Amino acid sequence: MIKLFRLMAAALLFAAQFAHAQLTVEITGSGANRIPIAIANFAGEGLLPQALVGVVRADLERSGLFKLVDPGSTPVHQDAAVDLNQWKERGADALALASILPVPGGRYEVRMRLYDIARQGKPDGMIFVFAPATVRETGHRIADFIYEKMTGERGVFNTQIAYVVKKGTRFELTIDDADGQNPRIALRSADPIISPTWSPDGTRLAYVSFEAKKPIIYVHSLTTTSRSVVANFKGSNSAPAWAPDGKRLAIVLTKDGSSQIYTINADGSGLTRIASSSSIDTEPQFSPDGQYIYFTSDRGGSPQIYRVPASGGNAERVTFEGSYNVTPRLSPDGKTLAYVSRNGGRFQITAMDLATRQTQILTDSSRDESPSFAPNSRMILYASEIGGRGVLSAVSADGRVKQKLSGQAGGDVREPAWGPFNKP
Repeated sequence: MIKLFRLMAAALLFAAQFAHAQLTVEITGSGANRIPIAIANFAGEGLLPQALVGVVRADLERSGLFKLVDPGSTPVHQDAAVDLNQWKERGADALALASILPVPGGRYEVRMRLYDIARQGKPDGMIFVFAPATVRETGHRIADFIYEKMTGERGVFNTQIAYVVKKGTRFELTIDDADGQNPRIALRSADPIISPTWSPDGTRLAYVSFEAKKPIIYVHSLTTTSRSVVANFKGSNSAPAWAPDGKRLAIVLTKDGSSQIYTINADGSGLTRIASSSSIDTEPQFSPDGQYIYFTSDRGGSPQIYRVPASGGNAERVTFEGSYNVTPRLSPDGKTLAYVSRNGGRFQITAMDLATRQTQILTDSSRDESPSFAPNSRMILYASEIGGRGVLSAVSADGRVKQKLSGQAGGDVREPAWGPFNKP
């Protein structure tokens, strides 16, 4: 496991462990009460360059909250008369129908209707207009629509994840759709890349690169592919974390001795020290409201999680159970703190309800690291090690739904970060 207080040594270990991999998602645990849903074949789907309904079905099934009911092979037009009792007898509590038509400009229109059979209410409808090249994205958007209508929560199928993988002797900062498909390489380097983190608007990634033979923090624009140095001070520059306003980052520097927390503007100006201690302070993250910075420190004798006002001040301890708690990550709704705890020699993802301070170990593996919340706060993406190989996994904040993102080419992936909601 990457040791949190040994950044340089960690980079060498990191460099030896990677092999390139494409990702596939495997459901290893599901919610207790899944919603039975039938998604009929879309009328007119043969017009498209690739299947649309398959993306929708895979998204909903992968969430662990839905159970797919066999709709039969015949497409059903969204305007067709529907006998809901017939679908209920087949075990469906919900039914989705859609029709696809060409529209001017070489685009397509999908009209869909969603029936909540269990509640017998008026069906919900939606129209999506899309280009042939965005079939997968449109499928994710449809799945998000169904997810939100059936659960009351915003879906995250049309979001992205970032992670680091090594292909041969080169490191790649990779961006995928949330289902592990459609990979894009944001950066290739002969030296380690670590700690990628998304800006709140999803247009930039901050990360640490060792290409100059020392850790330097960069901000990389995903729209222009340009990048700039944010922190290149004496010693180590590490652990960037965006403020909710997207204008500042919390970072860790050793320019004055041990690792300490600072904030800095995204253009590299306005460096401000947030806390002072003789111990190691690292792994900062802003609270969603921007009022606090949570971080890891050994100031109490063992690694624990603390928080300090974002403007600076006295730190207060947050974790008290166990002798090793690191890598604090706040859920976007501000209700849950995820972190890595050591339990009987196993490093596992743990969640704390910030209102009650109750904790729950979410994973049953032994070498977990780098938790990252989905933007709807329901799922946590993290890195683990199985059989000597790095894999990405995900677990719901209540521990009921589990997924594994595995590599088809036998490679290791690390340092995951789940991006924000895409703009409508």
